[in-house]
Amino acid sequence: MEFRIKALDHAHGIVACVLDAVDEADARRQLALKDLRVISLAPIRHLRLLARAPKLQLAIFSQQLVSLLDAGLSLVEALEALAERESTAGAHRTLERVLSRLYEGQTLAAALAEHPATFPALYIASVRASERSGALREALTRYIAYEVQADALRKTLVNACIYPAVLLGAGLLVMLFLMGYVVPRFSAIYADVGSELPAASRLLLEWGQLMDAHAGLISLLALGGLCGTIYGLSRPLTRAAVGAWVARIPTVGRQLHIYQLARLYRTTGMLLRGGIPAVSALQMSAGLVRAGSQAAYAAATQSVREGQSLAQAMEQNGLTTPVAARMLRVGERSGNMGEMMERIASFCDEELARWVAIMTKLIEPVLMTVIGLVIGVIVVLMYFPIFQLAGSIR
Repeated sequence: MEFRIKALDHAHGIVACVLDAVDEADARRQLALKDLRVISLAPIRHLRLLARAPKLQLAIFSQQLVSLLDAGLSLVEALEALAERESTAGAHRTLERVLSRLYEGQTLAAALAEHPATFPALYIASVRASERSGALREALTRYIAYEVQADALRKTLVNACIYPAVLLGAGLLVMLFLMGYVVPRFSAIYADVGSELPAASRLLLEWGQLMDAHAGLISLLALGGLCGTIYGLSRPLTRAAVGAWVARIPTVGRQLHIYQLARLYRTTGMLLRGGIPAVSALQMSAGLVRAGSQAAYAAATQSVREGQSLAQAMEQNGLTTPVAARMLRVGERSGNMGEMMERIASFCDEELARWVAIMTKLIEPVLMTVIGLVIGVIVVLMYFPIFQLAGSIR
């Protein structure tokens, strides 16, 4: 971010400038290196009407860095090359700041830690662990594999939701058109015969008359309700409540649990393979656990801290499946817990993918049937007065 600076130089002259820094502490550090004494320092607030500037693409950056290191370049040379070829202004500034910290003698992990919006804690921890072992390339390779596998799982879930979402959206739009435009027109035509209609048809036509008389107010209320719903779903407490309700559905809740375990075991396994202690790895993975499982996960972490085996602690607190529990015990006996956790995550991914494929095949025809029935009922109720008139003419 940018800061507007007023400072005194060594000749006691006032210097006014705009400085680009990560935060206020970074801005003051840069001024101190230039022998400037701060008079005032204020962040410049920009009105962002457009989308945020693109950040550094971490997976691509890591892959390119590994390739340059394999080619024999030093870490500083590789980062300089990546900074020179980076066309995005924000990403270029980030790499320049990382390089400036390396020039000052800081470690790569410390330099990356100053940019938490670009480099997540998991990435920084992997780099920090590799600095102790001297295996930066291996740590980056593991992180790339982790991102690829996590991204594949996300794409599987998103792709499975696209068609049902489009189908549901199209059906809702058709129903809104019928209830908001077509039904009010029919209600004006059938106003004189409304008393002779069945209750469902009369109710539908009364809705049409109400919509015709107060269309603006009803539209405003509907828009307000939609905005309120979107705002409510954006609140963490609301999302947690909805997630807890969904988790109580037997089949769906079990698959949410498996999805949580897949993310948890993959992350923890990668950290363990990077040389991070078990307790630290568990603490760093805590953010992947749903609110309903936080207490159990904290208890498992505390048990491991007190000396209990990881497999036993996870099993006692309901953070395993029967297969995962057996694999954890095997991993402890073989001393290869990190790799075993990643295998558990892959096993969970496969089970979740099979369930998603089955549910997608079931949900699509069910949605089509339900939407077709609702639209059909509305149309039949609208045309029922015509059937009544035709019967009375005979």
